[in-house]
Amino acid sequence: MTLDPYTGAPPGEPAQLDPTVMRLLHTPPIAEDHPPHDAPAPAPPVHTTWQRVDLAPVLSGHYTPPEATIGRRDDGAGMFYPGRLHSIFAEPEAMKTWLALTTAAAELALGNAVVYLDFEDEEGGIVSRLLALGTPAATIEERFHYFRPDGPFGDPGRAALAPYLTAPTTFAVIDGVTEAMGLFGLKPKDDTDVAGFWRILPRWLAEQGPAVLLLDHVNKDRENRGRWATGSQHKLSGLNGCAYLLENITPLAPGQRGKSRVRVAKDRPGQVRKHALPGSGGALHWFADFVVEPQPDGSALASLPAPIEREGPFRPTALMLKVSDALAAAPEPLSVRGVLDRVPGKQEAVRRALATLVDEGNVTVTPGARGAQLHTLRRPFTNDGDAGQAAA
Repeated sequence: MTLDPYTGAPPGEPAQLDPTVMRLLHTPPIAEDHPPHDAPAPAPPVHTTWQRVDLAPVLSGHYTPPEATIGRRDDGAGMFYPGRLHSIFAEPEAMKTWLALTTAAAELALGNAVVYLDFEDEEGGIVSRLLALGTPAATIEERFHYFRPDGPFGDPGRAALAPYLTAPTTFAVIDGVTEAMGLFGLKPKDDTDVAGFWRILPRWLAEQGPAVLLLDHVNKDRENRGRWATGSQHKLSGLNGCAYLLENITPLAPGQRGKSRVRVAKDRPGQVRKHALPGSGGALHWFADFVVEPQPDGSALASLPAPIEREGPFRPTALMLKVSDALAAAPEPLSVRGVLDRVPGKQEAVRRALATLVDEGNVTVTPGARGAQLHTLRRPFTNDGDAGQAAA
């Protein structure tokens, strides 16, 4: 007899199932505690900054603007905001590295730590200046984290830096922006490259918490350098903290006090510029003077005095001195054009300096050919202060 292959019974008769099979058919399935081995693992959550920002703290009135608490002026006004990007740009010998290290020394004295990424100098030059500023060697060894990168950054670089960017680190310096960008294969004059560099390194550093300071150079052309460092304007627009221009007044040399004027080129949060004086003649706001005085024992005293409110009319003393020297060196009286040809600077400022010398009796004016005014030095001008250096 042939059995039905599906029921196991003769054709037309009820199915004859094994008792074990019957028991399995009537047993409810057992819930699995975990997916089978071949099931795909759940995808990890994707981190994104494309999230709606909660505005409740601002709307409720609990928001407080950021405060510059790093790099204190002598009267306590701060220069740098924690967690934000800042820049100091200047001509060579304006002491921008000295200013960065003076800030570092102050943070170390408070028990904080500093990260220093050096793309221009070497450890001897940096550490010797910290020691001259009075920072103990043990403190430098313990809390001054010095790096001199010379290769790609990427994940290995982040892994090497990350342990040093948490508390108590409050300040991080990138010394040599142009050199750093070159190491990354990026061009300082390209907006896209500058934005990419900001995102790769400086912004990443700031996201870890410290105030980040970039040290950079200025365009050699004083007339066309603008308010930002050499290269792309994005070097200024990409900052979310402050940008400072250092104008050198007296170069630092062995046995000679160095002095530079600190001017505010940008203040995104707006809490620094309120402590500065408006510049005269279109100059940037004057925040402080940075002074370094070498001592006989090899140490150095650094100070950052607040600006002094001027009394009376503005006197461009730096340019007045240059105009006086030019008139003294000239073999004959000079016309206004002759003065402008010999004294570098903005023509309007040079004209103002010449007019001030005439008004104060240092220079006499006599008529010349074709209506020209000829200027003769009557009494050499001696700079009795540098309140007017801004116009230089």
